[in-house]
Amino acid sequence: MSLTLHYHPLASFCWKPLIALYEADIPFERVEVDLSDPAQRERLARLWAPAKFPVLEDHARQRVVPESTIVIEHLAQHYPSARSLVPADPDRAREARLWDRYFDGYVHVHMQKIVLDRLRPADQRDAYGVAEARAALESAYATLEVELARKPWAAGETFTLADCSAFPALFYATMQVPLGAAHPSVANYLARLQARPSIARVLREAEPYMHNVPKDVSATKA
Repeated sequence: MSLTLHYHPLASFCWKPLIALYEADIPFERVEVDLSDPAQRERLARLWAPAKFPVLEDHARQRVVPESTIVIEHLAQHYPSARSLVPADPDRAREARLWDRYFDGYVHVHMQKIVLDRLRPADQRDAYGVAEARAALESAYATLEVELARKPWAAGETFTLADCSAFPALFYATMQVPLGAAHPSVANYLARLQARPSIARVLREAEPYMHNVPKDVSATKA
């Protein structure tokens, strides 16, 4: 098989290329990586020195492609069925890339701060940093509420790279900081994403691992 994805089915950044691969119906081989296993971490580091997933191997092109956004850019460049994920029109492509970066930088990063803090020993937690991250997520939701009230997808009228980025960021973020009544457009957008077959498949595959994700119990009541 031409493509191999090194990933973990629970890892939020791995969901981005998985969604893109399923969206474009591109066949690939998967290698599940347990970063707590030194041998598996070392094998991944031989492909990409930081030993972070996802990493895509494109055997036909003899290329190793790390980083979730770059993986999707690579697919859009080389696979016709994935080209719509990065629109050909430069203005639309720029919009898709903008919102991809927004979800990674303004949602995903702050979500991970909260999740990782919950995994720390109680005496090593960063209450101030978590409070900052929660406030940053609330601010990001407010921006998204305005944007998503006027368009069906993150970058406009069609599903793109930005939506591949949006789902894992919002799915995990809302487990930590619920959307609440002030963000109906974001909630409706998240529901549209979750109903998409490519995303539903990613969720089914992650389900056996979801008990490992720490969450704010109040989020389940929102």
